[in-house]
Amino acid sequence: MKRNATAVWNGTIKEGKGHLTSQSGVLTKTPYTFVSRFENGTDTNPEELMAAAHAGCFTMKLSAELTSAGYNPEELTTTASITLENGVITKSDLVLTAKIKGITEEEFQRIAKLAEETCPVSNAYKLEITLNATLI
Repeated sequence: MKRNATAVWNGTIKEGKGHLTSQSGVLTKTPYTFVSRFENGTDTNPEELMAAAHAGCFTMKLSAELTSAGYNPEELTTTASITLENGVITKSDLVLTAKIKGITEEEFQRIAKLAEETCPVSNAYKLEITLNATLI
Protein backbone atom coordinates (compact mmCIF):
# COMPACT_ATOMS: atom_id res chain seq x y z
CA MET A 1 0.00 0.00 0.00
CA LYS A 2 1.22 3.49 -0.83
CA ARG A 3 -0.34 6.81 0.06
CA ASN A 4 0.76 10.23 -1.09
CA ALA A 5 0.38 13.93 -0.51
CA THR A 6 1.65 16.93 -2.43
CA ALA A 7 3.07 20.17 -1.04
CA VAL A 8 3.29 23.38 -3.07
CA TRP A 9 5.20 26.41 -1.75
CA ASN A 10 5.32 29.88 -3.33
CA GLY A 11 7.69 32.60 -2.20
CA THR A 12 10.25 33.10 0.52
CA ILE A 13 10.17 31.16 3.77
CA LYS A 14 8.70 33.97 5.91
CA GLU A 15 6.50 35.79 3.40
CA GLY A 16 5.59 32.84 1.22
CA LYS A 17 2.78 30.38 1.62
CA GLY A 18 1.99 26.86 0.65
CA HIS A 19 -0.74 24.32 0.46
CA LEU A 20 -1.07 20.57 0.92
CA THR A 21 -3.25 18.12 -0.97
CA SER A 22 -3.67 14.48 0.02
CA GLN A 23 -4.52 11.50 -2.13
CA SER A 24 -7.85 10.97 -0.36
CA GLY A 25 -8.87 14.58 -0.85
CA VAL A 26 -9.24 15.18 2.89
CA LEU A 27 -6.59 17.84 2.42
CA THR A 28 -7.30 19.89 -0.68
CA LYS A 29 -5.05 22.88 -1.07
CA THR A 30 -4.95 23.14 2.73
CA PRO A 31 -2.87 26.22 3.53
CA TYR A 32 0.29 26.34 5.61
CA THR A 33 2.69 29.19 6.29
CA PHE A 34 5.76 30.14 8.30
CA VAL A 35 3.44 31.69 10.90
CA SER A 36 1.33 28.52 11.19
CA ARG A 37 4.43 26.41 11.65
CA PHE A 38 6.71 28.49 13.84
CA GLU A 39 4.33 30.93 15.51
CA ASN A 40 0.60 30.70 16.27
CA GLY A 41 -1.02 30.93 12.86
CA THR A 42 -4.32 29.19 12.19
CA ASP A 43 -3.33 27.19 9.11
CA THR A 44 -1.94 23.67 9.37
CA ASN A 45 1.71 22.60 9.54
CA PRO A 46 3.73 19.39 9.16
CA GLU A 47 3.95 18.81 12.93
CA GLU A 48 0.17 19.02 13.32
CA LEU A 49 -0.20 16.47 10.53
CA MET A 50 2.40 14.21 12.19
CA ALA A 51 0.44 14.48 15.44
CA ALA A 52 -2.80 13.52 13.67
CA ALA A 53 -1.09 10.56 12.00
CA HIS A 54 0.39 9.33 15.28
CA ALA A 55 -2.83 9.74 17.27
CA GLY A 56 -4.86 7.98 14.58
CA CYS A 57 -2.43 5.13 14.05
CA PHE A 58 -1.87 4.46 17.74
CA THR A 59 -5.60 4.54 18.54
CA MET A 60 -6.42 2.08 15.75
CA LYS A 61 -3.55 -0.22 16.80
CA LEU A 62 -4.76 -0.10 20.40
CA SER A 63 -8.28 -1.03 19.29
CA ALA A 64 -6.87 -3.98 17.33
CA GLU A 65 -4.80 -5.17 20.31
CA LEU A 66 -7.72 -4.82 22.71
CA THR A 67 -10.06 -6.65 20.33
CA SER A 68 -7.51 -9.41 19.87
CA ALA A 69 -7.29 -9.77 23.67
CA GLY A 70 -11.08 -10.15 23.91
CA TYR A 71 -12.02 -6.62 24.98
CA ASN A 72 -14.54 -4.29 23.37
CA PRO A 73 -13.27 -0.72 23.72
CA GLU A 74 -16.22 1.61 24.23
CA GLU A 75 -14.21 4.76 23.51
CA LEU A 76 -10.53 5.52 22.96
CA THR A 77 -9.41 9.16 22.74
CA THR A 78 -5.79 10.01 22.02
CA THR A 79 -4.10 13.38 21.72
CA ALA A 80 -0.61 13.44 20.22
CA SER A 81 1.63 16.46 20.72
CA ILE A 82 4.69 16.82 18.51
CA THR A 83 7.62 18.85 19.86
CA LEU A 84 9.74 20.90 17.45
CA GLU A 85 12.88 22.35 19.08
CA ASN A 86 15.59 24.27 17.25
CA GLY A 87 14.43 22.92 13.90
CA VAL A 88 14.36 19.29 15.06
CA ILE A 89 11.27 17.20 15.80
CA THR A 90 12.25 15.59 19.09
CA LYS A 91 9.22 14.03 20.71
CA SER A 92 5.67 12.76 20.39
CA ASP A 93 3.60 12.73 23.57
CA LEU A 94 0.53 10.50 23.45
CA VAL A 95 -2.23 11.15 25.99
CA LEU A 96 -4.93 8.48 26.00
CA THR A 97 -8.21 8.13 27.82
CA ALA A 98 -10.06 4.87 27.38
CA LYS A 99 -13.41 3.46 28.37
CA ILE A 100 -13.21 -0.34 28.36
CA LYS A 101 -15.39 -2.62 30.47
CA GLY A 102 -13.87 -5.60 32.23
CA ILE A 103 -10.18 -4.74 31.88
CA THR A 104 -7.78 -4.35 34.78
CA GLU A 105 -5.49 -1.34 35.04
CA GLU A 106 -2.46 -3.61 34.68
CA GLU A 107 -3.79 -5.28 31.52
CA PHE A 108 -4.84 -1.91 30.09
CA GLN A 109 -1.37 -0.42 30.62
CA ARG A 110 0.31 -3.51 29.13
CA ILE A 111 -1.83 -3.44 25.98
CA ALA A 112 -1.54 0.35 25.61
CA LYS A 113 2.27 0.12 25.79
CA LEU A 114 2.27 -2.72 23.26
CA ALA A 115 0.18 -0.59 20.86
CA GLU A 116 2.50 2.40 21.35
CA GLU A 117 5.56 0.29 20.59
CA THR A 118 4.09 -1.50 17.56
CA CYS A 119 1.94 1.03 15.72
CA PRO A 120 3.47 1.72 12.30
CA VAL A 121 3.73 5.48 12.86
CA SER A 122 5.51 5.00 16.20
CA ASN A 123 8.00 2.81 14.39
CA ALA A 124 8.45 5.34 11.60
CA TYR A 125 9.26 8.18 14.01
CA LYS A 126 12.81 7.98 15.30
CA LEU A 127 12.20 10.18 18.32
CA GLU A 128 11.20 9.93 21.95
CA ILE A 129 7.60 8.78 22.38
CA THR A 130 5.81 9.01 25.70
CA LEU A 131 2.44 7.52 26.63
CA ASN A 132 0.14 8.64 29.43
CA ALA A 133 -2.83 6.23 29.48
CA THR A 134 -5.89 6.66 31.69
CA LEU A 135 -8.63 4.05 32.02
CA ILE A 136 -11.99 5.60 32.92
